[in-house]
Amino acid sequence: MGNESMMKLDKDLNKKFDALVEYCMLSGAINLDLYTEYDVKRGLRDANGKGVLTGLTEISDVVGYKTQDGRKVPCDGELYFQGYNVMELVDSFENRRYAFEEITYLLLFGKLPTKEQLQDFENILTSLQELSGEFVRDVIMKAPSANIMNALQKSVLTLYSYDENPDDISVPNVLRQSLQLIGKLPMIAVYAYQSYRHFKFDDDFFIRTPDKNLSTAENILQMIRQDGKFTELEARVLDVALILHAEHGGGNNSTFTNHVVTSSGTDTYSTVSAAIASLKGPRHGGANLKVLQMFDDLKEHCKCWDREDEIAGYLEKILNREAFDGSGLIYGMGHAVYTDSDPRAVILKKYAEKLSQEKGQEEEFRLYEAVERISRDLIMKKHRRFKPVCANVDFYSGFVYSMLGIPKELFTPIFAISRISGWSAHRLEELVNKGKIIRPAYKYVGTHKEFKEIGDR
Repeated sequence: MGNESMMKLDKDLNKKFDALVEYCMLSGAINLDLYTEYDVKRGLRDANGKGVLTGLTEISDVVGYKTQDGRKVPCDGELYFQGYNVMELVDSFENRRYAFEEITYLLLFGKLPTKEQLQDFENILTSLQELSGEFVRDVIMKAPSANIMNALQKSVLTLYSYDENPDDISVPNVLRQSLQLIGKLPMIAVYAYQSYRHFKFDDDFFIRTPDKNLSTAENILQMIRQDGKFTELEARVLDVALILHAEHGGGNNSTFTNHVVTSSGTDTYSTVSAAIASLKGPRHGGANLKVLQMFDDLKEHCKCWDREDEIAGYLEKILNREAFDGSGLIYGMGHAVYTDSDPRAVILKKYAEKLSQEKGQEEEFRLYEAVERISRDLIMKKHRRFKPVCANVDFYSGFVYSMLGIPKELFTPIFAISRISGWSAHRLEELVNKGKIIRPAYKYVGTHKEFKEIGDR
C-alpha cells in the first residue's frame, strides 16, 4: 500500500468508498424520539442531567448541591479525597512541602501517612520509576507520535511485555504494577515529547533523568527544561495542579472506563491504556487546551482587555455560534455536578494569580477573571438556566501550564500523570470488592429481516 497510515484508493475506488460512508451514516442513524420512548439514559444521565448510579466508592466524593427540606440547593462545591476536604488538604500543605506523593498514598490506602510511611512510600516510588535505555530507544523514540497521549498508550501497553507476571490480577501484583506506572509515567510523557520534537522538527534532543531527591512536580519541570532550573513557586503550583487532577469520583469518563475494563478481569496495562484513551478526548482531558485556544482567539478580536463590553460582545458571539469554533460553548465554564463553584478551580485560580505576579502576567490573569465573571451571567441568560454556572478546573489549568512553560502537547499527558493515582485506587477498589463484569443494556430498535442469497438481493 506504500503509506501504512493511510489507505490509498484510486479515483473509482474512492467513489465506492464514499458510498460505503453514506451507507454507514444511514445505517447508524437512530430515531432520537426512541430514546425518550424507552427512557434511555443517554450518557448514563437522567433527564435532569444527574448521573445514573452504577457503583459505590470510598475514594472520593464530589459535592455540588446541599439538601434542604428535601430539595437540592446549589452550593459552593466540595471535593473529598478518602473523606478529607481537598481545600483543607491543600491549605495544610501550603508553605510546608510538596504533597502529590502524599495524596497518592491517601488515595491508594485510605489514610494519611506518618512521616516514616511517607518516606518509605516515596522510596518505593523512586525505585520503580526508572526506564531502561533499551525501552527508551526501542519504544519511546521509535515512530514518535504528534499526540503524546498515543505515545503514553503505546508505552504502557508495551510495558506488559517487560513484566514477568503481567496477567496476575491479585491485589499485591496490581499494586506493584500501579506503583511502577505512577513512577514511570512522567518520564514516558516527557521523553515522548522530546522525541517528537527532535524527529519532527529537528529540535535539540536531551534526556534528563529524574532526581530521586525531588518531587514529581519538581522532576517534571527539570526534565522538560534544557537548563533543568525552576523556582519554588513554579514547582509548588504544578504540585497543586497534580493534586487537584489526581481524582474526581468514579463517574468521570476515564475512571468509569477504568472500572469497566477492570471488571472484565484483564491486565493492568490494558486497563490503564483504555483510561488514557478516554482521557485523550477533547470532551474530557483535552478541555484545557480548548480554553487556551479560545483565549487566543479572544485576544485577536478584543484588543482592549479592560473593556468588559467588548469582551461580553465577543462571548455573546461565541454563544451564538458566530465566533471561535462555532460550537456555542464558552470552554471551561460549567460542570455536570458543581453549581456555585468548582473547588479545584477556586484553588487553582489562587495559585494562578500568585504565578502571574511572578511572571508579570497580571493583566492576562485579570482577563481570565473578567471572562469568568461575564460568562456566568451570559450563559444563564442565553440558556434560561436557573442552575448557577461556574468555572471548572480546565478554565485556569491551561493558563497555569502555559505560564510554567509546559508545551501544549503535554497538557493532557500531565493530567494522565496525575489521574493515574486515582485510576489505580479505583482499579484496586474494584478488584478488592470482586464486582461483577459491568454490562449495561442496549435495546434493539431495528427490524428483523429475512436472508436472501447474494444473487437475489
